[in-house]
Parts: sequence; C-alpha cells; structure tokens
Amino acid sequence: MKIEQLYTGCLAHGAYYIESNGAAAIVDPLRDVAAYISRAQQDDAVIRYVLETHFHADFVSGHLDLAAATGANIVYGPGATPAFPAYIATDGEILTLGDIKIKVLHTPGHTMESSCFLLIDEAGKETALFSGDTLFIGDVGRPDLAQQASGKTRDELAGILFDSLRNKIMPLPPEITVYPAHGAGSACGKLISGQRTDTLGGQLRTNYALRADMSREEFITAVTDGLTPPPAYFPLNVQMNKQGYENVDNVITRGTRPLSPEAFEALANETGAILLDTRGPELFVDGFIPGAVNIGLDGNFAPWAGTLIPGQQPILFIADPGREQEVVTRLARIGFDNTLGYLKGGFEAWRAAGRTVDDIVTITPAELAERLSWIPVQLLDVRRRNEFSGEHIAGAVNIPLEYINDHIGQLDKQQLYYVHCAGGYRSVIFISIMRMRGYHNFVDIKGGMKALKESGLFQLSDYFTPSSTL
Repeated sequence: MKIEQLYTGCLAHGAYYIESNGAAAIVDPLRDVAAYISRAQQDDAVIRYVLETHFHADFVSGHLDLAAATGANIVYGPGATPAFPAYIATDGEILTLGDIKIKVLHTPGHTMESSCFLLIDEAGKETALFSGDTLFIGDVGRPDLAQQASGKTRDELAGILFDSLRNKIMPLPPEITVYPAHGAGSACGKLISGQRTDTLGGQLRTNYALRADMSREEFITAVTDGLTPPPAYFPLNVQMNKQGYENVDNVITRGTRPLSPEAFEALANETGAILLDTRGPELFVDGFIPGAVNIGLDGNFAPWAGTLIPGQQPILFIADPGREQEVVTRLARIGFDNTLGYLKGGFEAWRAAGRTVDDIVTITPAELAERLSWIPVQLLDVRRRNEFSGEHIAGAVNIPLEYINDHIGQLDKQQLYYVHCAGGYRSVIFISIMRMRGYHNFVDIKGGMKALKESGLFQLSDYFTPSSTL
C-alpha cells in the first residue's frame, strides 16, 4: 500500500495518490491531471477511483478529465448532485481498492455533501483519513460557503459540522493519520497550520475546534468568528465542478497563442482584455505596458488572480519567456479559461518595438524616513487586516488588497501615497490596479513591512484602532 500527498503550494492544496496491488485512487485532483496519470504508470497501476470529498470552491477539480483518460469512477458522498455520471456512495459504504478498503464517512457542515474517506489497510486496521475541507490541521472547514446551495444559514451549517466532527471523526482511533485537502494559506479555513499532516490524536490535543468539552454554541461562535468574505472566484469554481467544464488541454492550447506586439495590442483593443503581467514585481516596476496589472507568477498567483480579476474577463498576458504554459495552466485551475494569448518575446519585445512603456516610482525605507523628516506623507498598508492589527507603522492607513474595490472612491487622485505590504508582492499589485484606473500618485516602498521594521527608523503600533482604517 502507498499513500502520497501531491501538494501545490500556490493553492495550498493537497491531492492524494493511494495504491494497493495495482489499483489506485486519486483524492481531490487538480484540473491538470497528467501528474496523477504519470504517478500511476510508475507503479503499473490502474486508477480505479477519483474520490471527491465535496464540490470544491477554490479550484476546478480534475475529476472529469481524469475519469475520461483512465476510465475511473468519480465518487462523491451522499447528497452530491453532479450534472455528469458519478457514483454517489452511501454513508458507511465500503469501496475495495486492491487489498485495502476505503470507507465513506458523510461529514456535512463545510458543504452538505462533504465526506471523508477512511482507509482500512490490508490487516483491517483503520489507518488514514482523507478529510477534505471538513478537518484541517489546526482548523476545520469554514461553514459559510454553502449557504445558498444548502438553504441553510452559516450558523446552521456550523452546527451540522459540529455534529459531523463529534459523531464521525473524533471517535476514530487517535493514531490514524489525517490528510486534509489544504494547508496554510488556503481561504477555506482561517487558522490552518503550516503542518500538512498529523495524527488525529495530535489534532484532538491541539485543534481549537476539537476541544472535548466544547459546547455546540461555543463551537459555532469559534468557527464563525473572524471569517472574511470568500474570494470572488469561489462560486464559479463550484459551478464548474458541479456542471462540468472544457478539457484543460483545449484551454492551454488556446491560451498559449503567441502574439506580436502589434497583434497583442490589436487584440487587446478589440476584446477589452485585461493585460496581466506575470513577471516578478521587481521587474514590473522598472517597465511595463501601460494599463497592465501585475500579479507575479512566483507568489500566490492563482488565488490573487481569482480574487482581483472577474472570472469571465478575457486575459492577454505577459510572462517570462518559457513560462507561458504555466501561466495558462494555473489560471485554468481556478476556472479562468478565457486566456486569449501572450506577448511573444515578453515585455522586452514590446520595448524593442518602440512601444510606450510605464514604470512605478520606488523608495527605500531610509529614503522614506529622510522624506518624513521634512514633510508629512500618507502611508498605505495593503496587508490583510489581521496582519495590520498585529503590527503596523504608526500613522499608516490599512486598505487590504482584497478589498481594493471598496476603497477606491475614498482615495484622492491628487494625493501622493506611499504603499507597502509585507515584502513587496501585494503593494505592486495594488499600485498597478490603481494606475490602470487612472490613479498615478503612488510610490512603492521597497521590501515592504519587513524592510521598514528592520530599518529601525519607524515607530511601530501593535494595536488596531478604527481611525487606522479607511
């Protein structure tokens, strides 16, 4: 028997490969399925099952393409109503995989069809739990994503999750290994640990939501407190996972069409496509196509693209040469299938063609401190609210990047703003979006909060006040 976690950092997502005696199953696969097929081929194994813990909101599953390529059965737990052929298992049903068994545990709460898969080894011992978004390491799934689909309130779903955890998961043997669908950084939970697996016993000792003496009311309060609105692309992904989608190979072929600067510009004007520059922020600030938005590929690219770009918006992109397919693939993972092509030769081809370029003014913390010594400046901190409330530069105003649209009308086009995030990734995204919308008086602070703090030149505040937020 083999169990392998196939982790994708950008989405903080864990898929799983299970193999026994030549039969394999994949739990919660991503949309680009070649890696799973290749992994099974290494063992000369046949993929029998695609096990779906629920209808995912934060990525498009590979269930359809993987089943089409391998003949595997797509399996959901009770209550799932997909628009395509799938096997809907009953609660407690046993699936046979080679010499092992997989028991379906219906655990509603995160969504009503949410289920976990309990692995029973060759000796009949309960060994591993593939917990989806029901149980994370350090947290549990948020209960607010399926309100519309279920017709239930957030608190009602939280109460159902309480019952699922107490009745189905917590009584299991404490030595079993918990394999969740997500790790730290996922928007599907608020306190997910950086640890990617743990024993159930470890979670019973440390996970706030599994405290043995916790009442139902305490649980509901704990898991609903502090939830932020889910990213805008989540409903699109749920719909695609339920209704189906285009083959990812077609999406990649269409999206990786090379375009000359002339053709790139013409297509942008014709379609109104957003210009997405996926280079690193340190390159973007030194020169970019006017109106382009920067979301660097070497960061949380897909979640930020999904949060900040409308899902059906046509996209033309600029990338480091050789990374074009990676861009389209990572966009397709979150259901952004309307990529029309890329700038052949990258930004340097645009510059070499004599086209107009733009740039962003940057400043070091030392230069900022010197400027502060003779004029007041307006600092914008675009980190998340919990980051800001933990520690920030005295006098800074917090506008979290994910809420940029809520605050645009409160910014003055004539005011000069100095912008920072934690390290420089999000601040450049913020400034690029504002410039696209006609706001040009922004300066990026190099190195972000980390550099500001390390300089020792600025007073820090470690508390949150209402006046600190626009």
